[in-house]
Amino acid sequence: MKRSPSKECSVNAEDGYVRMFLRGRPVTMHMPDQKRDSYRLDHKGALPEHKLKLQWVYGYRGRDCRSNLYLLPTGEIVYFNASVVVLYNVEEQQQRHYLGHNDDVKCLGIHPDMVTIATGQVAGTSKDGKLLPPHVRVWDSVSLNTLHVIGMGVFDRAVTCVAFSKSNGGAHLCAVDDANDHILSVWNWQKEKQLADVKCSNDSVLAAAFHPMDANLIVTCGKSHLNFWTMDGNTLTKRQGLFEKNEKPKYVLCVAFAENGDAITGDSSGNIYVWAKGGNRISQVVAKAHEGGIFSLCVLKDGTLVSGGGKDRRMVLWDHDYNKQSEMEVPEAFGPVRAVTEGKQGELLVGTTKNTILTGSFPETLNPIVQGHTDELWGLDIHPSMEQFVTCGQDKQVHLWDTNSHQPLWSKTTEDPGRSAGFHPSGAVLAVGTMTGRWLVLDTDTQDLVYMHTDGNEIISNVKYSPDGNFLAVGSHDNFVYIYAVTENGKKYSRVGKCTGHSSFVTHLDWSVDSQYIVTNSGDYEILFWEASSGKHVTSMDLVRNVEWATSTCVLGFSVFGVWPDGADGTDINAVCRSHDSSLLASADDFGKVHLFSNPCSQPRAPSHTYSGHSSHVTNVAFLHDDSHLISTGGKDTSILQWVVA
Repeated sequence: MKRSPSKECSVNAEDGYVRMFLRGRPVTMHMPDQKRDSYRLDHKGALPEHKLKLQWVYGYRGRDCRSNLYLLPTGEIVYFNASVVVLYNVEEQQQRHYLGHNDDVKCLGIHPDMVTIATGQVAGTSKDGKLLPPHVRVWDSVSLNTLHVIGMGVFDRAVTCVAFSKSNGGAHLCAVDDANDHILSVWNWQKEKQLADVKCSNDSVLAAAFHPMDANLIVTCGKSHLNFWTMDGNTLTKRQGLFEKNEKPKYVLCVAFAENGDAITGDSSGNIYVWAKGGNRISQVVAKAHEGGIFSLCVLKDGTLVSGGGKDRRMVLWDHDYNKQSEMEVPEAFGPVRAVTEGKQGELLVGTTKNTILTGSFPETLNPIVQGHTDELWGLDIHPSMEQFVTCGQDKQVHLWDTNSHQPLWSKTTEDPGRSAGFHPSGAVLAVGTMTGRWLVLDTDTQDLVYMHTDGNEIISNVKYSPDGNFLAVGSHDNFVYIYAVTENGKKYSRVGKCTGHSSFVTHLDWSVDSQYIVTNSGDYEILFWEASSGKHVTSMDLVRNVEWATSTCVLGFSVFGVWPDGADGTDINAVCRSHDSSLLASADDFGKVHLFSNPCSQPRAPSHTYSGHSSHVTNVAFLHDDSHLISTGGKDTSILQWVVA
């Protein structure tokens, strides 16, 4: 992202405006009359009295990560999403969070002591565009303290696999990175010292594990390979798994170990192969155990084996001789199996590729305990009077969430990918804008489709009802805002106006408290005002400079411009939101950060509290109706974070 040298802000008291520059473009922001005489640019803004504390992470990263779900002796399950490692006590409905990472976590390994955890992350970028190197963090799951940071400057792109040795007290740690040669390295993690490394494979490596009885034997698998590595001093030597007369799969997807030390693999052809202890030859075959790939294998405490299927979504239980004992299916809505591990009292924990975690036991049904989105997420709005919020994403899912149970009250699949959402002030209906120009209205109780319409064929970036509930404004990437009269408590719509005048796509909009005016922002940093009833462009600033706005989600304006960092690019701030008591302003930035400012935020580069948890860009923020919590959504990380305002 290029940084242009910022021109300083300037103030014109006579005409009552402040001017700032974004990428060299002037942005003129008019101030209310009562500020004209007293406003000073050099006045220092104060930090807000309140702070945020991460309370809940919605979702789980199963779409492209594996072996990332475990039960700890504390009774918590551990997994990750975005840059947060989550420790979730299902019975007590409580989460704790390890927040040491600065970008996406990609892998997780548990030490044999069941307390020490290693997690590996991707290469990140800092706010000023510097690369943050991928690395492994070793930490204590009771205290959440970081014990060791390993491999800074050694790994390339990302750390994709990490595992502790089992038989020598867990003294060693192996890791595989995402370099072209997928380097396998072995570390004395307590000394943070690398012991050995080797080129593992030109193709993707999906799993790496130490043999449970031999600290010098590591098994790796992935695209068209299964390798047995022997470590001798600081060298690693490879023996390839010999498939001989058996079908050689495109991918060996997972590896586990039987009680007697045999290695067990699951592959993309649906076969389970058993490799006799210490050898590289197949000693037993379970052909076509699944239709399609086997994404996960888990040896249970009693020595039986569970396999989890991709295409067939089946979970199969095998006895000690690999005879099928029982099976069950993951419901289609939750997607293929990604990770399987043993939970409490013989229950299984199942992570899926649709970012869901389920629990259950053979042969019964599996119930979701963690759910989330699976694609880019921008749409967010807060219920006007209840502890609920709605999200919609490019995965075509609309979820209505309960902030107390942290579960969806309902989920609905739409025909088009979602981009924006807005509740009617009554809470009875909910508008959803999509990526295709279509927008729909859903009944919040029944999820029934109440109304559907298409305006243009571009992204609907905003759907917002007027405070009195009589209008709906639909902001589009076709540069227009469409205004509808709303009757019958949100059931009936008729178009009354179209705001034309922006020369770029509409990004944000707010209504005035009296439902008479709309203010909009666009992709080329314009701020325009409109008469709501007609869609007429208001050009006289004296008409609107003292208007009270019901919400403050426009990222450009006199009351919010202090959120912009020095030398900002106009895409650096994706969203802002004012608390209902008007004391706080939250922003979502392009660097994975949520900021909390005092409101109004009318001094250049105002001070803020800054919070990490998302990776890549944060797309939206919103305060709950009673300001008790803030919700933030992530773009590429597809995660939803719930923060307590304290």
